[in-house]
Amino acid sequence: MSDLYETYSSPGHSRTTKMVLALIIANVVVYVAGWIGGAGVVLQMIKWCGLTPNDVKQGYVWQLFTYMFLHGGLLHLLFNMFTLWMFGCEIERSWGSKEFLKYYIVTGVGAGILSFALSLSLRSNVDIPTIGASGAIFGVLVAYALMFPNRIIYLWFILPIKAKYLVGFFAILTFIASFQQPQGGGVAHFAHLGGMLIGFLYLKADWKVSRIFRFLKEKTRKRKLEKLSNSRQEEDKILEQVDKILDKINAQGMDSLSGKERKILEKASYLLSKR
Repeated sequence: MSDLYETYSSPGHSRTTKMVLALIIANVVVYVAGWIGGAGVVLQMIKWCGLTPNDVKQGYVWQLFTYMFLHGGLLHLLFNMFTLWMFGCEIERSWGSKEFLKYYIVTGVGAGILSFALSLSLRSNVDIPTIGASGAIFGVLVAYALMFPNRIIYLWFILPIKAKYLVGFFAILTFIASFQQPQGGGVAHFAHLGGMLIGFLYLKADWKVSRIFRFLKEKTRKRKLEKLSNSRQEEDKILEQVDKILDKINAQGMDSLSGKERKILEKASYLLSKR
């Protein structure tokens, strides 16, 4: 049997993880709400929550997040949620729920930002809304391929293929499709590419929030030390000048001091009072 079958058939790995389940429920609830409300409600949801470049440009920035929870049809929803369940559960078990959710949001929002930026730069489909969790889902696929590159996946439940080759195939297919039909069939190919690219960069560069904070903290500490070192060097220089001025006072008296020398004494007095 393949590793993938063993993974999902064993009791310890067969359960759906809590964050994957929560994301599936959220997507299904939004879809059912639109289905119950009818076409009018669906259009309003897409208008306010779908990712429309011109709307985002005008300040509807929440669309970069909310578009991930809207789907254009039942098959679109089922495909995304099945893929999320199939590949996301094992990633969540490895990373933990918090890290998995953070990654899912980063890739989904990152995909939206890339799609938004490309649409505006190319002046294409700026008034056409993008919907679907596909950007985040493709980010999940990239993470799976990087974590389990040689895991066997059965394409269409028949053709065995390694995870790294399957994701590579999807990447090439999406890249080609993005130039032929950027919004073909309601599918935002740019968003798919964005999810893959952001996911790859996030994992390879290891841009975790904690690491960024540690980096900034270290940079701040180095600046403080450098500033302190410069300050001490300045103090030493002033004290050397003070010694010469005191010798002059002993030899010639206070009246012999120039205005510059008096200012140096005042500055030295201030520095000594701070110690």
